[in-house]
Amino acid sequence: MIEVKGVTKSYGNKKSEFQVLKGISLTIEDGDFAVILGASGSGKSTFLNIISGLERPDSGRVMYDEMDIMALSDKELTEFRKENTGFIFQQYYLLPHMNVEKNVKLGADLADNKDYRAVIEAVGLGEKLHKYPGELSGGEQQRVSVARALAKRPKVLFLDEPTGALDEQTGRQVLDYICRLQKEYGFTMLMVTHNINIAEMANTVIKMNSGKLSGISTNETQKTAYEIGW
Repeated sequence: MIEVKGVTKSYGNKKSEFQVLKGISLTIEDGDFAVILGASGSGKSTFLNIISGLERPDSGRVMYDEMDIMALSDKELTEFRKENTGFIFQQYYLLPHMNVEKNVKLGADLADNKDYRAVIEAVGLGEKLHKYPGELSGGEQQRVSVARALAKRPKVLFLDEPTGALDEQTGRQVLDYICRLQKEYGFTMLMVTHNINIAEMANTVIKMNSGKLSGISTNETQKTAYEIGW
């Protein structure tokens, strides 16, 4: 379980301080698929970065099973992320001089996972092990980044606009892969998006506006990537 308690975050100096997060508290259950929904500038990406331990808040606590990760040293926090979290972003961040297998192996090595090829197969790239990022389509590159993140065997997967750079067909395909793997492996998943249709795929929908929570709801039924609008 992840518990966020009274998190605030500001940028700038005292003369031109901008408050991005304004005292956010919520609970995310283990195994949940939660979407953080909001317009650009609502603070959702900053909030995701703080929950995941990429950034520190000005105040507040982020608890993983009663452990406050904000109380960890920088070295301890890095180790925590290494052992517990995976990340997928809008940009693929693949190493261009490494092929598909080696890019995914980078994630697998962090968890001493020798069975990483099964994840490559799971995202439909088993026949492209030796292709380099420049030889792949955008959707294929994003699937490599998905496989790399999952090869770490994360307890929590964080996604920031993972389909933002993809066309509709490819976006649906990537979302379908991610959601099927989440159900198979049972990890917790938090996704930031401005696309209200993607929220229909989640169990929990967290709405943000101007640095605050504007609502939390639960979908009684979850649509697939091929059932939602785009």
